[in-house]
Amino acid sequence: MKKRVLSLLLCAGLAVSMLAGCGSKSGSDSADSGEETSDMDYVKEKGTLVVGITNFEPMDYQDENGEWIGFDADLARQFGESLGVDVEFVEIDWDNKILELEGKTIDCVWNGMTLTEDVTSAMNCTDPYLENAQVVVVPSDVADQYQDEDSLSDLNFAAEAGSAGEDELEVRGLNCTPVTAQADALMEVAAGTSDAAVIDLLMAAAMIGEGTSYSDLTYTVHLNSEEYGVGFRKDSDLTAELNDFFAKAYEDGSIQKLAEDYGVQAALIEQ
Repeated sequence: MKKRVLSLLLCAGLAVSMLAGCGSKSGSDSADSGEETSDMDYVKEKGTLVVGITNFEPMDYQDENGEWIGFDADLARQFGESLGVDVEFVEIDWDNKILELEGKTIDCVWNGMTLTEDVTSAMNCTDPYLENAQVVVVPSDVADQYQDEDSLSDLNFAAEAGSAGEDELEVRGLNCTPVTAQADALMEVAAGTSDAAVIDLLMAAAMIGEGTSYSDLTYTVHLNSEEYGVGFRKDSDLTAELNDFFAKAYEDGSIQKLAEDYGVQAALIEQ
């Protein structure tokens, strides 16, 4: 009888020990699953790099089939291939780009983004890869009246909300109506609902003047000079990966060829 009781006690003790061991392992697994993965691992695990863009020729715009093309769009696809993932383009409200990035609805902002202080303090940004400027767009028939900053004071401007163009207007205390995209700012001027717009020089070179849909518009005053970069989440390891990708693309000449395809070769910043 005593032996049977002793045996039962030993079995009970062994069971408790096994349960305790299982509980300890479960806690370890939970801790492991709680560890943060790197941004690159996160993108590779889901198999898609989600790129936040706006309709911005020649950087990101749609062809006749609705496919996103452009200097930035094509570069993003090449970068995705180097990572072994697909690339998905998502049109965003430019004013909400930081929120979109932090909320992980997108993985990067790659859309001719000016490296302003607000951008570089909120994102982990690449080295600059293109030069740009903010320029004033007006109807061609009045362009001779607006050739310097002093002549702009009475104009009503349109500019993309959250853009470098809007910043330049605000700094100068000029009248500005925020719109959703730079393309909308051009539409405002073409329709006569705004006197002028401020947009990126690279966009102006591609979208206005002879042979474009805005043949009666031109650009005059350069308000600044600036540089483009790509933005990832804070501390993202994808930033260094893209910098390496840029350096290799310069070395093998592929980025120069792509720049020529979209007419932005003069703006390239050599790595």
